[in-house]
Amino acid sequence: MAVDKDRLHEEEEASFVRFCKIVLGWDYFGLLTEAAKQKKESGKEGGSGLRQVKNTYKDVDDYLATFEPLLFEEVKAQIIQKKDDEEVTEWVMRLVVECNESEGFLLPSVTYGDDEGEKIVQNDLLLLSEDQFKEGGGKFPQVYAFALVEQRQHNLLRLRMFLAGEVMNLNTDVIESRMRLLKMHGLITSPGLLHEKRLFSLKICSLSTISREYLALRSIGSLPFKDLILTAVDKSSGSEDQAWKVSQPLSEHFQGSLNKSQVEAIDAGLLRKAFVLIQGPPGTGKTQTILALLSAILHATPIRVHTKAGLHETKRGSELPIQEKYKHWALASPWLSGNNPRDKNMPKDGNDGFFPTSGNDFKPEVVDSSRKYRVRVLVCAPSNSALDEIVLRLLKTGVHDENVRTYNPKVVRIGLKAHHSVQSVCMDNLVKQKQGESASDKQKHRTAGGDTDSIRAAILEESVIVFSTLSFSGSALFSKLNHGFDVVIIDEAAQAVEPATLVPLVNGCKQVFLVGDPVQLPATVISPTAGKFGYGTSLFERFQRAGYPVNMLKMQYRMHPEIRSFPSSEFYAEALQDADDLERKTTRDWHQYHCFGPFCFFDVQEGKESQPSGSGSWVNVDEVEFVLLLYHKLVTMYPALRSSSQLAIISPYRHQVKLFQDRFRDAFGQDSKNFVDIQTVDGFQVNRSNDDRRIGFVSDARRMNVGITRAKSSVLVVGSASTLRNDEHWNNLVESAKKRNALFKVLKPYSSFFNDSNLNSMKAERPLPDGLDTEGMEINEIMDVHRGDADEEQAEDNDLEDGEMDGGGYDED
Repeated sequence: MAVDKDRLHEEEEASFVRFCKIVLGWDYFGLLTEAAKQKKESGKEGGSGLRQVKNTYKDVDDYLATFEPLLFEEVKAQIIQKKDDEEVTEWVMRLVVECNESEGFLLPSVTYGDDEGEKIVQNDLLLLSEDQFKEGGGKFPQVYAFALVEQRQHNLLRLRMFLAGEVMNLNTDVIESRMRLLKMHGLITSPGLLHEKRLFSLKICSLSTISREYLALRSIGSLPFKDLILTAVDKSSGSEDQAWKVSQPLSEHFQGSLNKSQVEAIDAGLLRKAFVLIQGPPGTGKTQTILALLSAILHATPIRVHTKAGLHETKRGSELPIQEKYKHWALASPWLSGNNPRDKNMPKDGNDGFFPTSGNDFKPEVVDSSRKYRVRVLVCAPSNSALDEIVLRLLKTGVHDENVRTYNPKVVRIGLKAHHSVQSVCMDNLVKQKQGESASDKQKHRTAGGDTDSIRAAILEESVIVFSTLSFSGSALFSKLNHGFDVVIIDEAAQAVEPATLVPLVNGCKQVFLVGDPVQLPATVISPTAGKFGYGTSLFERFQRAGYPVNMLKMQYRMHPEIRSFPSSEFYAEALQDADDLERKTTRDWHQYHCFGPFCFFDVQEGKESQPSGSGSWVNVDEVEFVLLLYHKLVTMYPALRSSSQLAIISPYRHQVKLFQDRFRDAFGQDSKNFVDIQTVDGFQVNRSNDDRRIGFVSDARRMNVGITRAKSSVLVVGSASTLRNDEHWNNLVESAKKRNALFKVLKPYSSFFNDSNLNSMKAERPLPDGLDTEGMEINEIMDVHRGDADEEQAEDNDLEDGEMDGGGYDED
């Protein structure tokens, strides 16, 4: 679906001006004071005038009136959030070198030291002040304002400031002047010597991602499928005339290599509906489905060309002897011993499997294929690690053409922080390869930045599949494309806020695939206020709530059936099915003991929590001790576990993780980290076990689902059942364990639980399945879930995805 580039550019310019006026006029100390007040009032959030996110919207104004104020709440939260110690920046003294004004903005240029390196980049938000100060240090400065970094050139930072006043209620026509801003304007623009225009700057945060999300949000009126996005109703649902079709061999390949629900998801995409939603519960082959989708998208043709006047199946006779083949090949291809006459007239539109090139700069990608329709695909994900998981799988397996031959299409991975395993297709690496083709070219490109830009543009134009994070798909590089994308695939779509999902759609497309699972990890929202009003609701989840059809992958290949049982009933309406022979493949020797079965809940009695001095967080030493004993018993009875590095401990948050790491190091030495993986699940905040049995449940059940479904053969949950029962989902988990005779009450001394007599009493009478192979055992997790508090800091982003990329036990598929 085409997009009016000129109109879109004008709208983006106007939206960016609006964004800057609103944000740059804010009072930094006012934001801090407001946040502290809300926290002091028992966590009371603001929200006056904010609207709850709805399933459908009547028009663009209704949509923007809901999302725009919530997005600015998120901007505020990003500005005021406390940074980790290693991220704290220092005040830097700068001199104002020059200053211009444009469209109501002040555009000063300030000095930037050689020793600062890459500390400050475009779209960083700075706080400029007449004097240095420390938060909580008493007197605040009288002259201060925000500045956005527009550009860094040599030893200068070119900034944008809005000093006319503060925008009131997001209405840029109502601006109230502020003395601090007026004084800052006078300080910067007053005539005088350079040293008299001295300022101090403090880096606050980057607004790069959220500003791109804002521009996409404000572009809703020009986006493809605007009405569909607003109403969550596809009025032009795919018809037979619109549908595309893959070749019979490729169709048969899908039928033989994919399960029924995966094939149905691909068939739904071939109907050419504007939006296709694919829900991928844990272990159901989501990434495999995406790769199959790519094969189908790249090699499908409109169903109308499969008519009598269209494609015809080639009838094959009996195979000729090899000498006869040589004769026919020589007659049909006289250029085999010379030049191909076709090379003089290369196709320009991608027909016959040749992709357009820029002269002799790039070798054309030749696909052994007869397709006549060149489709370009943009594949996105919220995080770098989730994106690179798909890139790596594609590089390893390739895609299939219509004759089911495997090949590697021309792809490029754009953006920062790419995993080392996919460096070969990263933009910077491809540019360096091109620049290094000859010494003369290398010298030329190094001395002319424009040549490098043209190489980037050519690589991007020629790639049949482009990989990018959601945020980076809003970069200037994409806006310069001559041709947009036919199809956009967004993986982990349920982990992105809706404005982020709009970013890759701005440049236009014909079809969108949203792939994810709304009952696994949610989108990250920093602002409690925005979160309260539903800002964390993904576009996938909103569509699903509105009744938009969803294709669910139902066959799971990861978990022992006893692990699958609870999440299937609790989150997927009993829809999950087990792959053939999965029980035998995931059964282990230790399952002969009921307390080491595929699913167990240890109800630890008398466990008390404590609060490390000044941490603001909680730990439970007793439960750590029990888990340590449990681990020690398992690796003593089954030594292969200790060296397999396939046992993990998932704990609610960082302080408990650190306690686990310290205790395991004390007990098993420095190498303990090589034997057991100890980490959080995205700030997996659960509940607090305490004397009055109150539950501090501050997280939704999606993290619970993720924690349970990471394991393949055993999930051993450790916690306080009486406290957990205060939450509906955790109560259901405890009940499920009880009904399956998998609930074990544990009293002090905990070591008595693991004595030989007690263990023998829990030994299963039934034998393990025949043919059990304990070689190459899968991951087994001990979950320590016992408390939570609203102030606990979030865990590192994408811990699980990093585990997947490292080839550990977190392989989703």
